[in-house]
Amino acid sequence: MAVGFDPKLLNNNEEVLLDVRPHWWFITPQVALVVLAVIVTAIAAALNAPSIVLYILGVGVVVALLNLVWRYVNWTGVNFVVTTDRLIFRSGVFSKAGIEIPLERINTVFFNTTLFERAVGSGDLTVESAGEGGQQNFDNVRKPQLIQQEIYRAIEINKTQDFSAMAQAHAAAAASPAADRALSIPEQIEQLDQLRLRGVITENEFQVKKAELLNRM
Repeated sequence: MAVGFDPKLLNNNEEVLLDVRPHWWFITPQVALVVLAVIVTAIAAALNAPSIVLYILGVGVVVALLNLVWRYVNWTGVNFVVTTDRLIFRSGVFSKAGIEIPLERINTVFFNTTLFERAVGSGDLTVESAGEGGQQNFDNVRKPQLIQQEIYRAIEINKTQDFSAMAQAHAAAAASPAADRALSIPEQIEQLDQLRLRGVITENEFQVKKAELLNRM
């Protein structure tokens, strides 16, 4: 049974907008191999093939079934998630590998589908982002054109939340007794750290700016 993305891995006030598995085409080759092995074995049995041949074919059916089960288990271990803060891709059964891209860093999302993939609702998705990751490719994506739209919608939601948070922060600052004073260097560093945690600035940018502020003390 497929398990959705663990809510415990979400940040504060972060919501899941989309959580999908790869397209069923991900396991189709293994299904076809099982069907072919069963058909060949059935034909051999109907033609009264030697026992050794039937035994070998039977082993082939078992191997094909095990391969299908393993592929399905891998399918259940893949999460393609879009939240209000980031795009998350996780894969693996016993060991996990993952990619996380803050929505603020996503520049372009585009998809590619063949004629057959369009007919079955599958395709490839590419996400271009600022930073070290650069470009990430995801294949066997379910309805990639809709995923593309959902990512852009998430980016708009994220921007709206940022503007709202900034407005609330400015309002709170204006109402604060300390509103008339400039932020101290430790307070500026704390604000920079919040931007780093949200993915607005990189770790390197944070360290450079932090060093500049500390030199002023």
